[in-house]
Amino acid sequence: MDPSRYDIEGLDIAWCPGCGNFSILRALKLALSRLDILPRDLVIVSGIGQAAKTPHYLRTHVFNGLHGRALPPATAIKTVNPGLTVIVESGDGDMYGEGGNHLLHAIRRNPDITCLVHDNMVYGLTKGQASPTSRPGFKTPVQVGGVFEEPFNPVALAVAMGASFVARALATDIERTADVIVRAVRHRGFSLVDILQPCVSFNKLNTLDWFREHTRELPGGYDPGDRMAAMRTALEEDLALGVIFQREGRPAFEEQTGIYGLDPTPLPFRAEDRGPGLTAVMRNKR
Repeated sequence: MDPSRYDIEGLDIAWCPGCGNFSILRALKLALSRLDILPRDLVIVSGIGQAAKTPHYLRTHVFNGLHGRALPPATAIKTVNPGLTVIVESGDGDMYGEGGNHLLHAIRRNPDITCLVHDNMVYGLTKGQASPTSRPGFKTPVQVGGVFEEPFNPVALAVAMGASFVARALATDIERTADVIVRAVRHRGFSLVDILQPCVSFNKLNTLDWFREHTRELPGGYDPGDRMAAMRTALEEDLALGVIFQREGRPAFEEQTGIYGLDPTPLPFRAEDRGPGLTAVMRNKR
């Protein structure tokens, strides 16, 4: 499928020139085209932030929720209609700060959704405050003396909680980022992909050069099924890129609800679960 199938003509994209979000958007379109997912079969869910604007720049179904609250509606959407591909797009502040509690429970529940986190180590929409992943010494208009807290490590958290798919990518490497997204979407269960990206406007510490100096590819022969090796990798000072941990065979949340044991029909298409008005709408769509 041609990636341009997801294009929307005449958009005014509200990102700064040089923003890493452009690369992630390109990688996402490339991954979706390789997966051959039709726009009508895809839902992208987001919260609030620069990263959360991403769904508005693709021709597909969109649910834009509250700050830090993208994962609950995404879980609900996948549960009531398992045939949809559900992807969450959020930033490090939205997902690891305001949405941190929901991330914990999404990992625990294991819905079959993919969570792409644009991690630029700063709050971009609100003009440059430190985020949960900001590095010590990073100075902002709020943290005038520099950040002194330890940065949040989303990969280590996810591995420790037994997330079924954990990966990291670098936004500027569009081909490899697209490959990681493809693998994440194909995985059955909750997939967390932490995508490192520079913020050219508000983060002058973690620049593209900084990311290139502090990232590395996983070595040949690396086994993502080895949880202890994955934890050691997650705790290393250099940021490893690739699929760090993958656990196959864990049942997805929607498979365990009991909703589809006797009837595989998605809830919106069951006559007993909709009123006369929705029944008429669904009939017209067919």
